[in-house]
Parts: sequence; C-alpha cells; structure tokens
Amino acid sequence: MDRFGKAKPLVRFSTSRRTFVSGAGALLLASMLPLDFAEAQGTAMAQKIADHFSSVKTMAGEFVQFGPRGEQTGGKFFLSRPGKIRFNFEDPSPMRVISDGKSVVIGNRKLKTWDIYPLSKTPLALLLSNKIDLGSKTVRGVKEEPDLITIKLGDKSLFADSTITMMFDPKTFDLRQWTITDQQGKDTSVMIFNVQTDVKLDDKVFEVPYDEVHNQNSGHKSR
Repeated sequence: MDRFGKAKPLVRFSTSRRTFVSGAGALLLASMLPLDFAEAQGTAMAQKIADHFSSVKTMAGEFVQFGPRGEQTGGKFFLSRPGKIRFNFEDPSPMRVISDGKSVVIGNRKLKTWDIYPLSKTPLALLLSNKIDLGSKTVRGVKEEPDLITIKLGDKSLFADSTITMMFDPKTFDLRQWTITDQQGKDTSVMIFNVQTDVKLDDKVFEVPYDEVHNQNSGHKSR
C-alpha cells in the first residue's frame, strides 16, 4: 500500500523513471509516425479495451510529457472520471494543469499566471468521458497491431482539427500513452507509468483556484 491507498498497478513498466524514459523512445517514435487507421469503426476487441479504460474511474501515477519541439518534462498525475485531471510537473518546472470537470487551467506558479479553457472545447474531454463509444462520430480511426491498439478521437464541431490518440496494450488493456495533436498538427505526448487505479482522491486535488485565475495580472490570457 502506498499513499494513494491499496490498488493494483495498471501499467507494468519499470519503477525506475530513468529506465522508463530511456526505453520509451521507440514507443514515442512509433506514435509520431503516420498511422494507417482503418476507416471502419472499432472492432469488438478495440471496444472491449475502450470499455475497460472507461470503467477505471480513478487513477494516479507518474508521467513523462514530450512536447512538439522535443522538450521533455515529468511529474505526477491524478485522474477522476468524468472530467477531472491534474498534472503536477516536477521541479524546476513551475507548471500545473488542472481540470475540475468544467474548465481546464494551465498555471505557472513562478509567473503567477493562468490560462483557462472550457473542458468541452478540448480533446481532454474525450479522454475523461464516462464512456468511449467506438461507434460514435468522435472516432477518427482504430488501428490494431499484435502489441498495440490505437484509438484516435476527435470532433470537428468542437475541436476543429485537434485530436487525441490513445494507445493501449492489447493483452493487459493498459493505457500506455496519449497524444494530443493541435490544429497546427503539433503533437504533445504523455506516457504514464507506476499507475495505481481505483484510488481514493480528495476533491480538493481537482479544485481550480478561480479567485487567482480571475484576479491575476494583465499577463492572463482567457479563452
């Protein structure tokens, strides 16, 4: 048992962050290559994996994020379905990302600035939804390989050309990674490890400091 409480691991990577990162290159590279997605909607196996992921209501663990310019940062994340997620980036990064189910805020503790977005207008809404229906209009494609199931989601009416691509282990049904592609075609990938599921998370973890967001200085950008 750890500070998250008793739970079984979802992603069975090495507990060493250095080992994880050094071994993540091949998977990250594969995620950046063009995917030959099937035009047909998801198969029964892909839907089974999506249903399993949707059934996980809470999780917490560590992450490594790879930015569009190759920058790399890491930290801890917490997720509660539907709609809630928090990323605490490790020092020296001053960043925090929080979604409380309504808004997504990106905070810089050093500059004391916040950007705020409606969750419903970001692809994170699909990752954090109660159900992933591979028969819905949000599915851009499903790719099945012996060692990877890739599901790409998007909704032009809400996110324009932005998409979120999730990668799962077909044997364990574990989520390995997701990649958000913005309207300019730039990718931000998040790989997760040392994950615990079905953990108790205080609602305060996902509290957005709206007073700070709305009272910040002129450096604030609101969308």
